[in-house]
Amino acid sequence: MPAALAVLDVIAEPTRRRILDAVRDAECSVNDLVDRVGMHQPGVSRHLKVLRDAGLVEVRRDAQRRLYRLRPEPLMELDAWLEPYRALWADRLDALERHLQRTSTPMTSTPVTSTPKEHR
Repeated sequence: MPAALAVLDVIAEPTRRRILDAVRDAECSVNDLVDRVGMHQPGVSRHLKVLRDAGLVEVRRDAQRRLYRLRPEPLMELDAWLEPYRALWADRLDALERHLQRTSTPMTSTPVTSTPKEHR
């Protein structure tokens, strides 16, 4: 699934993930994002272009401002692609838990004490 892999490439950059976190629940202007991300406006705008080109954010005009919001569909496609791998790890972790339950001995509340060695 090449689209999912392209999304992974885009969200590998930490600043882009912070931008996605910011626009996940509410629309944000570039100035809002500058404040939240802690980067100058040209840098935020470059990251927004990459996110827009990947289909991860959409923009709408509101008078003089441009407001950005998350487009979850590409992330949902990535989630669907990752599901078999998640299931594989869940199965392995379940098997590990069963193994540990079979082989573990109950913990006792009595502390183990050792006898001091004689000094010669």
